[in-house]
Amino acid sequence: MRKFKIVPLSKEYAAQVRAAGKDAFGHAVIEQIATGLGPCRVSLKPFKKGIDTRLLISHSPFDIENPYNQPGPVFINKEEVEEYTDIYRFPPEIKANKKSFPLTLIGYNKEQLMVFTQQVGNDDVDELIANIFELHSEIDYLHARNAQACCYICKIERVEEPVL
Repeated sequence: MRKFKIVPLSKEYAAQVRAAGKDAFGHAVIEQIATGLGPCRVSLKPFKKGIDTRLLISHSPFDIENPYNQPGPVFINKEEVEEYTDIYRFPPEIKANKKSFPLTLIGYNKEQLMVFTQQVGNDDVDELIANIFELHSEIDYLHARNAQACCYICKIERVEEPVL
């Protein structure tokens, strides 16, 4: 039973940033060889340190201007990559590496106001996401963020089960 879906940054959005050489805030894109694992916010795969070339951009994962609108730095791959497709489970390479990817889940309501936050710690992130959505009807969607760097990783949307 599907309780949630993962929403990466789109290939189209990344292509626009690459073509313009600027992010949505007008900041010049910074190109660099990966010194950390990332991940790429389109493919949601970790970068290969010293091998992959990544682009550093400012990104806001919000649609509505409000006090919780948190633009911040994220990485995308310099090369075109496929969007993360296994959307009904959290990216396994991120999930498996709790040391490099300590996670916090932040819940927002329909007005994009923060109503929940929880560190994942040693919990299974897939189970935790499903439980949060089951227990907290006020949460419209979640953001997964790096618990140390606070940077945005991906959006997690509630999947409504069809009424039979």
